[in-house]
Order: sequence, then structure tokens, then C-alpha cells
Amino acid sequence: IMSTEKVGIKRYVRPAGGGAHMIISSKGRYALRVMLELAQYGGDGAYIRLGDIAQRQGISRKYLESIMTALAKAGLVESALGKAGGYRLVRPAEDYPIGEILQAAEGELMPVSCLAMDGKPCDRSGSCITLPFWRGLEEHINAYVNSYTLRDLLNPRGQENNESRGSSACGGKEDKVL
Repeated sequence: IMSTEKVGIKRYVRPAGGGAHMIISSKGRYALRVMLELAQYGGDGAYIRLGDIAQRQGISRKYLESIMTALAKAGLVESALGKAGGYRLVRPAEDYPIGEILQAAEGELMPVSCLAMDGKPCDRSGSCITLPFWRGLEEHINAYVNSYTLRDLLNPRGQENNESRGSSACGGKEDKVL
């Protein structure tokens, strides 16, 4: 499998005639898991040590540091140094749309690169008959990921609601449940 685009949602092509599909990278999935952990274990405003998060989540400390840097830069978490230091959320869990977390980790969530703000304008955008479709798909993706908050994932709205919205947010088999 090889990457053909480098935007928030990546498109991968199977070389032997397989179809293409969009995925959220491990960085986005891990960022969401870390934010859920901070909401779950640091709900009282306590700082959670990076090493504790890395151990519980099975994520290398070095990779986790890069994720936490992105989350801090986006203003989603704050850090403190020292023995009682670590990371914590800056807002209540219900005030964190999942889309905001994924965007902090992944960048823009775009189904195609021609919609990306930092991408080159497509030379066919003036005559592209598929552009409205891609814009509509982008709107649906963003509406969906922003319809959930950290609180929603910690306190599911009911099994039937989660199943109607889609499958597990954990991703691959390497993911561990909080």
C-alpha cells in the first residue's frame, strides 16, 4: 500500500487493482485516545504524566510527545513541568468536538487535495463538475466528526446510536481500549 496524498485524510491505493479508501492516520487516532484519557483520568483538573499515558495507551513516548506538541499548539491541552506536572485539558470534555482534535493532529480533513486550503488551486476548478460532490463530502465528514464530543465518547448515547453513526473509533488491531 502506498500513500498518494498527504492531507488530513489520506488516500491509499492498493497496487493490485484494489479500491482506494480514506483513513485517519495513527497520529489522529492516538490524539483522540490521549484526549479521552485526559478527560477520563484528569477530569478533576489534575495533570497526567506523559509516561503514564504512554504506558496505558501503548504509544511510544517519543511519538506521544509529538502528538502532545500538536495538541498544545492548538490550545487543546496545557502542560506543567515538575514532579506533579504533565498534561491536562483546558476545557470540559463536552466542549471538545472530535473534529477539532483530529484537525489539530492531522491538519485539514479533506477527502481530496484540491479542497485543502494550503494546497495548490486546481487548474480545473472552474470547470470541474465533480467539485460540488467533493465539497458536499467534506461538509458531511466535518459535520459527522463535529457531532461528537469527548464526553459523548466517554458516555455513549446508546449502542443503537453509535452503531447508526459508524463503527469503532479505535481503528486497527494495535489500538487498545481505554
